[in-house]
Amino acid sequence: MDISVVATHPFNDQKPGTSGLRKQVSHFRSSHYLENFVQSIFDTQTPLRGAELILGGDGRFFNREAVQVILRMAAANDIRKVTVGLGGILSTPAASHLIRKRGAAGGIVLSASHNPGGPNGDFGIKFNVANGGPAPESVTNAIHARSLEITEYRIARAEHVDIDHGGTSTLGDMAVEIVDPVADYADLMESLFDFDAMRTLLQSGAFTMRFDSMHAVTGPYAQEILEHRLGAAAGTVMRPEPLADFGGQHPDPNLTHARELGEVMFGRDAPDFGAASDGDGDRNMILGRGFFVSPSDSLAVLASNAHLIPAYRDGLKGVARSMPTSQAVDAVAVALGIPCYETPTGWKFFGNLLDDGRITLCGEESFGTSSDHVREKDGLWAVLFWLNLLAVRRQSVEEILRDHWIRFGRHYYTRHDYEEIDSSAANALMDRLHSMLPDLQGRDFGSMKVKAADDFSYTDPVDGGVSSGQGLRILFEDGARVVFRLSGTGTQGATLRVYIERHETAPDRLDQDPQAALAALIELAEDLAEIRTRTQKERPDVVT
Repeated sequence: MDISVVATHPFNDQKPGTSGLRKQVSHFRSSHYLENFVQSIFDTQTPLRGAELILGGDGRFFNREAVQVILRMAAANDIRKVTVGLGGILSTPAASHLIRKRGAAGGIVLSASHNPGGPNGDFGIKFNVANGGPAPESVTNAIHARSLEITEYRIARAEHVDIDHGGTSTLGDMAVEIVDPVADYADLMESLFDFDAMRTLLQSGAFTMRFDSMHAVTGPYAQEILEHRLGAAAGTVMRPEPLADFGGQHPDPNLTHARELGEVMFGRDAPDFGAASDGDGDRNMILGRGFFVSPSDSLAVLASNAHLIPAYRDGLKGVARSMPTSQAVDAVAVALGIPCYETPTGWKFFGNLLDDGRITLCGEESFGTSSDHVREKDGLWAVLFWLNLLAVRRQSVEEILRDHWIRFGRHYYTRHDYEEIDSSAANALMDRLHSMLPDLQGRDFGSMKVKAADDFSYTDPVDGGVSSGQGLRILFEDGARVVFRLSGTGTQGATLRVYIERHETAPDRLDQDPQAALAALIELAEDLAEIRTRTQKERPDVVT
């Protein structure tokens, strides 16, 4: 096989964020850009040599071309075998499962998750390590360091590999296996949940549901599991065909972007249960008839009801949440007598806790929940957990939530996103807030007194690693809090996220609109950070 060694030059913008490297498609299509990053992976991750690599993505624009480039580079870098999802498709949780099931040395996942797709949209690439999870900071830092000094990359001169038919072929000395992207994952779900109970519910004629795949990767997975294996009515899965531009829509499962599902679930004759997933299948939104379940509440409900699910009947070892996620699951952990860990944002921080057997369930407020069955957040898993729970409890989504609030109180919670703001303005806003932290402690704001104000830092209890600068927190004596972060998942400008939370236990105050219940804290957060002045925005772009 003919191998080319191509001279290149470093790019100074290939530092992975919380979920890999994300840029606009046009950026990735620049000469050498994709190749540099892939070679940096191969140069630093030496266990891949002579081993198996899993490869696939969410099917967005440039996915197929990137698969071909990576295959030719893998062959030139002594990878023994690459296993690829049919058509270059693999949901992120399915890729994690394949890495673990096959004992692969790692995987390359091509996705920008919930970001828009198409030729004018975004593309992303991330490396998952041998446990199936996103690369930890030690690995991403090494990849980034290599990308800053790279001078050449290796790539085979070869014809395109047929990725649209199953089977095994060779590319030089490297084997390439094209596998069904759905079957192994669907089998895993069947091993975790009570499919008989869900099948009975869905075929009873008294229960209906809709699942919005948003023309993203979970369409084939949801059709196989919900419609074929569980017998849900044809058409239960909305927008099931994965499209390179997600049908021109933003594949983010929230009420702003999953508007069609929201109209169904809040309209006349609404189904009993609604759900949506995102571009690569790792996020979820849960809805009842005319009822929205916040991701933080969802994690807490799953934890408190896990004993009703076959895979978790023996109890939970512990739970974990990202720092900005509401403290609803903390209350459940106290009741269950299990530990609850607070980590920085980014699924990679849960990996050590899962591998060390410290936790069973984990989640983030950004519509991500999962368990120890994989090392990624898993949107369809969360939907099936809820469906199994509905089949067992025979209550509505709303009834289950209200029962939960009566028992644990309600953690009123919201996130306000200010998107695509000037990066320098965003950094100046955060720098100013950071400088104010020492003077905030002990200050009174109306009836609220600041207990503490800090920049969150995390020490990993497994390996002792320290991650600092993870978000600015203002904590009040009554347990309320406000958190400010700049997101690491966007590709244009900066996104300021403001998280606001307050716990309520009075039975007659559990039915308020979250924005009204949190109005005083929202106003305080906007005033403290001077958000309107500094972002030039009168209101957030997205409220969840």
